Amino acid sequence: MKRVCVFCGSRNGTRDQYVASARRMGEALARRGIGLVYGGGGIGLMGVLADAALSAGGDVIGVIPQALVAREVAHGGLTDLRVVASMHERKALMAELSDAFVALPGGFGTLEEFCEALTWAQLGIHRKPCGLLNVEGFFDPLLSFFDHAVRERFVGPDHRSLVVVEADPERLLDALRRWEPPALERLMGRKEI
Repeated sequence: MKRVCVFCGSRNGTRDQYVASARRMGEALARRGIGLVYGGGGIGLMGVLADAALSAGGDVIGVIPQALVAREVAHGGLTDLRVVASMHERKALMAELSDAFVALPGGFGTLEEFCEALTWAQLGIHRKPCGLLNVEGFFDPLLSFFDHAVRERFVGPDHRSLVVVEADPERLLDALRRWEPPALERLMGRKEI
């Protein structure tokens, strides 16, 4: 893994643990020599994550749409800031630059970006691991929904296994490195589950 794309909130949330985990994730990436790819913001968990990686000597690439630069939320001190025209271009470039995807706590945008990367894995568009840093059980309701979707046969068990979950940044990075994608034939098969 050379680079990891991290999706996370443009706010800090209510718990100090969210900020601490974003900081630990940035430091862990830098310590391992893994570059960070993220949304390019300088606010919320995004800013904490990027600042921690930079302070620890890491390489940080931000990808941000022009509309958000105009609102002055772009981080000014990144290794590389790439300004694109749209959110669609942002996600495509982030995916192209990354070897894995991680979501930290966040809102609608974080969820949407992570689920798109997860869907691309499900469809075989990429073979990259997708992980959730489940800080203080933040993603427990989402994981319950995923399990419910499996029980209701909208998601196959093999597809559910695409989601790597850990509560600690170091353990999550280890799990992402060890992850092996399910066989493509099983992912793309039409058999009823």
